[in-house]
Amino acid sequence: MDTYDRARDIIEYCLKPLDLDKTSDAYKDAYRRLEHVVKSYQKVMIAEKRPIAVDFSKMATITINESAHGQDD
Repeated sequence: MDTYDRARDIIEYCLKPLDLDKTSDAYKDAYRRLEHVVKSYQKVMIAEKRPIAVDFSKMATITINESAHGQDD
């Protein structure tokens, strides 16, 4: 089960498939923006006394129609 409750863990899990250079300005900016979003949501959830963990094992699968988007040759 992939359940995370710390902002850093959630962000790193989300950015991992992109295989970005962690020292790049793009990675740092994306990380900073995501951190702001996650922490903002966590503040609201804590105030409402609701759970704040994210369970990625329950994430919906996305199916891409390659013929509609062009195929890589």
